[in-house]
Amino acid sequence: MDTKQIQELSDLFKDKVLLITGGTGSFGNAMIKGFLNSELKEIRVFSRDEKKQEDMRIEYKNEKLDFILGDIRNFNDINQAMRGVDFVFHAAALKQVPSCEFYPMQAVQTNILGAENVLEAAARNNVQRVVVLSTDKAVYPINTMGMSKALMEKLAVSKARDSRVKNINAVYTATRYGNVMCSRGSIIPLFIKQIKEGLPLTITNPHMTRFMMSLDDSVELVMFAFSQGNPGDILVQKSPGATIEVLAQALKELFNADNEIKIIGERHGEKVYETLCSKEEMAKAHDLDKFFRIPADFRDLNYSKYVQENAPEQLGDEYNSHNTKRLNVQELKELLLTLDYVQDELKNYQGQ
Repeated sequence: MDTKQIQELSDLFKDKVLLITGGTGSFGNAMIKGFLNSELKEIRVFSRDEKKQEDMRIEYKNEKLDFILGDIRNFNDINQAMRGVDFVFHAAALKQVPSCEFYPMQAVQTNILGAENVLEAAARNNVQRVVVLSTDKAVYPINTMGMSKALMEKLAVSKARDSRVKNINAVYTATRYGNVMCSRGSIIPLFIKQIKEGLPLTITNPHMTRFMMSLDDSVELVMFAFSQGNPGDILVQKSPGATIEVLAQALKELFNADNEIKIIGERHGEKVYETLCSKEEMAKAHDLDKFFRIPADFRDLNYSKYVQENAPEQLGDEYNSHNTKRLNVQELKELLLTLDYVQDELKNYQGQ
């Protein structure tokens, strides 16, 4: 995380308590590294993975960190962890698309009911700011993971309307971004593994596009939502895209490899391209240079009270990985070289 960002928010963080659900994942680790030198009084890392918690405890050796073992599916777990908390980043989720397709109730229990537990615990404990992390798969969803995340977004916007939240001027927002390169669920580690083992690079559809964003980009988005978001906002980060074929070729060239590329067909619940903003959302979205802000509709159900003279017209396109800036092989190689994971893998590979 950008140290300058942390410094600019130092007054907001001073003597406050932050809780990160799913804090042992790649996003949680990135946030923790940035926040360790901030003026936060305490960082609570909430997750159900005791091994990762122990690894992080050994790695960081920092008294500011408080590791809490629990499951967001259990309201008592998260409600107890939320006591005395000022800010929440909700990152805990089931993210693997095929797994969610085969076990949809597990996705419902974590991504929907678990998210509601987090939001309700935050409301009961007077948490001032909550940011929930969503996904491009929540827009026009065709798979269980996206559907469950879309409902999580609805829960967050609904909770922003809650009188308990409004009465203390708390801000609940959501962030939506594409697949984070080299994180869990990214195809990049698999491609690198296949290159190292001399195996074919397995591609489901060479023309499939995905947004290409780094972990630092995702952290920047969450920090923007945290500091600049209005109640009920969904904040979206603009990102370049690339085909999976271009990604595979870029990695082959970086590793000076000649592995075969093998087309294996699309997996369960897989989309040819991902969408970050629907047509309907783009009609009302605010363009904030690097971001889109999708404001919440805070009208109540008595529609007869409202007269819309200048309703937004749904004329434009959605914002998706097909129509965003498309990276070529050289541009993607340059982006990949900015990632610590890729740099480390290259060093190990060249040292063999």
